[in-house]
Amino acid sequence: MKIKQALTMSALGLATFLNSCGPKSSNEQQDHEKVEAASINADFIKKNIDFSVQQYQHLGSLVPEDKLPRTYNKEEDKLIPSGTSWWTSGFYPGTLLYLFEMSGDSSMLALAEQKLEILEKEKDNKGTHDLGFMLYCSFGNAYRITGNEHYKDIMLQGAESLATRFHPETGLIKSWDHGTWSYPVIIDNMMNLEFLFWASEASGDNKYYNINLSHADSTILNHFREDNSSYHVIDYDATTGKVIQKKTHQGLADDSAWARGQSWGLYGFTVMYRDTKDPKYLEQAEKIAAFTLEHPNMPEDLVPYWDFNAAASDTTYRDASAAAINASALLELNQYTKDAKKAEWYKSAAEKILLSLSSEKYQAQLGKNGGFILEHSVGSLPHNSEVDVPLTYADYYYIEALKRYQDWFLN
Repeated sequence: MKIKQALTMSALGLATFLNSCGPKSSNEQQDHEKVEAASINADFIKKNIDFSVQQYQHLGSLVPEDKLPRTYNKEEDKLIPSGTSWWTSGFYPGTLLYLFEMSGDSSMLALAEQKLEILEKEKDNKGTHDLGFMLYCSFGNAYRITGNEHYKDIMLQGAESLATRFHPETGLIKSWDHGTWSYPVIIDNMMNLEFLFWASEASGDNKYYNINLSHADSTILNHFREDNSSYHVIDYDATTGKVIQKKTHQGLADDSAWARGQSWGLYGFTVMYRDTKDPKYLEQAEKIAAFTLEHPNMPEDLVPYWDFNAAASDTTYRDASAAAINASALLELNQYTKDAKKAEWYKSAAEKILLSLSSEKYQAQLGKNGGFILEHSVGSLPHNSEVDVPLTYADYYYIEALKRYQDWFLN
């Protein structure tokens, strides 16, 4: 794979974005025409939710009782599951709960509840920063939908476990305990702050809220470049909190813009504004959105290449998971921005992403793809791990985006 030189953010305006991002291949033009021919309305939402329920009924029949679905090996026609301690373990029950909420199909709730039983023990897991993904995407949705107080207790214990990874010397939540790092913090960690905001409100303890402010402020200061792209990993001195190095783990290069990393930042800082109303977080989210949407290497269908600095070609892998996260985040950012043109920009971009992901190019055929909804995501290309496969979190944020669109723009 050829490596392009670092690309700077273009000066494309809203009108340019909505019409064209520059010359496209004939295949891209055809894909664009197919996408634009559809529209998002109640029938569109219902069609995709009904399909997803059927897919997840199939997926549910393949998942071992003590495991969660992670991805699927097409060549071997084999589901790849995970244990409960794997960072993606909360997405499957979370997706099931969204599908139950949107369809009323009780089989989705029954499957989710069975997986919540085996997931509960992770509330005591102090060895991961991913408890927001694992517990809030699952038990958070379950508590919101059912009101079961037991789920609240589980999450409060989990939030306390997560808080143990915050150290005042650095002012950040430590991401990893493995490797040769001193005190690594990854951009993904912004996603777990939503869990702590909930815990602060539910418990009345401001320590969780203050942890989030400290973590987010340091992330703005150290993770972002002048063009508003993000480094993946910042390693800090565990004693002084000073930056040791700025690296990547899953991106193309240390100074490249790993696509899903930009998505994590966009979603995370949108949440920061939601729960603090501090304009600096809204500004940061809007800067990340501009970098993403105006980038000259962004394909017409708004499903990004796995890294923004990867060569733009028909053979370069796309990351549907990054697109799904972007769609959900942009719909929420639409609710907060003070600029009407930006609001329309974010909504239009999210619509285009959802139309793209719902097309035959990215959405699986019924009964195929191991029961997952979306195809063509990338876990970690540098490690040759989960490359061009379905991923459980791609499905989660896709369904979440459909739900947000239904709730905010169709009801």
